[in-house]
This record gives sequence, C-alpha cells and structure tokens, in this order.
Amino acid sequence: MDQPPNANYARPLAFSSRAADGSPLAFRLVRTGIWSVCYFAFYFIQQLAELFAPLLLIAGVLWKVLPALVGALSHAAVAADPQAKDAITNVAAAIPQHIVVAGHDLTASGLIWDGILLMGLAAAGATLATLAGKSI
Repeated sequence: MDQPPNANYARPLAFSSRAADGSPLAFRLVRTGIWSVCYFAFYFIQQLAELFAPLLLIAGVLWKVLPALVGALSHAAVAADPQAKDAITNVAAAIPQHIVVAGHDLTASGLIWDGILLMGLAAAGATLATLAGKSI
C-alpha cells in the first residue's frame, strides 16, 4: 500500500508553546484568565439578579395592590359595623406611599420597575456569561 508523499502519519502531536493559531502559551493563559474572571463576574451578577428580581417585583405588586384591597374591604364593611369601618380606614391610612431607607426613596412602582430591570440584567448576564464561556 503506497502512501502519498505529503502524508505525515508518523509525526507526533506537539505540545509546544504555540497553539494552532500561532499565539504564545503565556498570551493564551492570560486571555483564558481574563475570560474566566469575566465569566465569573457575569455569572455572579446573573445569580444575584435572578435572586432579587422576583422579590422586588412581588413586594412592589403587593404594596401597590394592598391599598386597593383595604379600600374594597372598607366598602364591604360599611354595612357591617361602623367601628370595623373606622379600624379599616385607620389601617388604610397607615399604609405608606413611599419609604426612605438609607437615603433611598422606595415606592411600589419603583420596586416593580427595579424588579423588571433586574430581570433584564439577569438576561444580559446570562448572554455575556455564555459569550465569555465560549471565548475561554
């Protein structure tokens, strides 16, 4: 059986400092390290956003709906007992429109918006982590 003259069947695999693309080993290690750090950062941000997005969204929706529910309850209690109506009215008045925490003004609509933005951040983190993972 004749082999073609340009066949290199007997040449062993070379584990040299050069890759198939011609870049040195140190450059490849630095590039891999940078992409690994980027992958970690993007994945970590994604995990935090996936944790807090539903919490903020649910808290905002409940806070937004609570005054309407208490108002509906007070309308139902009009015929029942005047003292119950007064108690429900006091509870409805005690529900704040905004809360200041460490200098930040929190509102129900703001929490909902923050939850939606965190969902977008989680999607962006997943996309960037995937791209960084492919670049490693």
